[in-house]
Amino acid sequence: MNQLRAWMLMGLLSVLLVIVGRAIGGASGSLVFFLFALAMNGFAYYYSDRVAIGMTRSEPLSEREAPEIYAMVRRLTERAGLPMPRIYRTPSPQPNAFATGRDPQHAAVAVTDGLLNMLDRDEVEGVLAHEIAHIKNRDTLVGTLAATMAGAIQMLANVAQWGLMFGGGSRERDEEGNGGPLALVGTLLAVILAPLAAMLIQMAISRSREFLADATGAEIAGRADGLASALLKLERAAHAVPMDVNPAASHLFIVNPLAAGNLMALFSTHPPIAERVRRLREMDLSGRR
Repeated sequence: MNQLRAWMLMGLLSVLLVIVGRAIGGASGSLVFFLFALAMNGFAYYYSDRVAIGMTRSEPLSEREAPEIYAMVRRLTERAGLPMPRIYRTPSPQPNAFATGRDPQHAAVAVTDGLLNMLDRDEVEGVLAHEIAHIKNRDTLVGTLAATMAGAIQMLANVAQWGLMFGGGSRERDEEGNGGPLALVGTLLAVILAPLAAMLIQMAISRSREFLADATGAEIAGRADGLASALLKLERAAHAVPMDVNPAASHLFIVNPLAAGNLMALFSTHPPIAERVRRLREMDLSGRR
């Protein structure tokens, strides 16, 4: 199912690129942007994890720097039957974490400085188990593709804005009958709709996947209380401690990192923390640890 959703996202990106290309450059613009879409889809599939890491400015975290984190991840991945993912540190005082990668063999888990400093051992383990659950459930491909594509669409919006500033058309478009007022309208639509499309791609990530990752993570860890307690702390911190992160990558994190007042927080891709905690506390994991 996640593979199908990934193909749908790549198809949507292609359509959006062709539409924007047509608005900016007529028939030749459509062709150029279609070729760009093909290249972008291939890059997004194979290298989207690197894009996500770059968008969050995360850096490799060595075992020497964080031996306890490595021990936790190694134990949890063994319980989940997964290979060891790469581990990164995200330089932010806000406690948060995310997982990325197209499959378990190319997965990575990133934790913020705030998570390492503000949570206790059981809470950190619960968060790591949640992220490993995303890898096990193969959610990371769709989530990382969405981040890459949302970033690409934001870039297209900037291109359209520059096109509008410098005339919104070309001689070729005038010769094709696409210039004048229609060209201006098309460019304006591209400027307005591109950020909206990026937001819709992010919201296409099903909130139910977070509930499933919570449940699977609790089963991997053998307990639900650590993750439940962590989620409450993360929610409070997200409202108090801002994170400087590209909105296109916000849906990757376990808790919405833009809850501290950013307009994008109004369009959250995350389910309510209270409901997630309630479901975790209702789980019966006795005898599984």
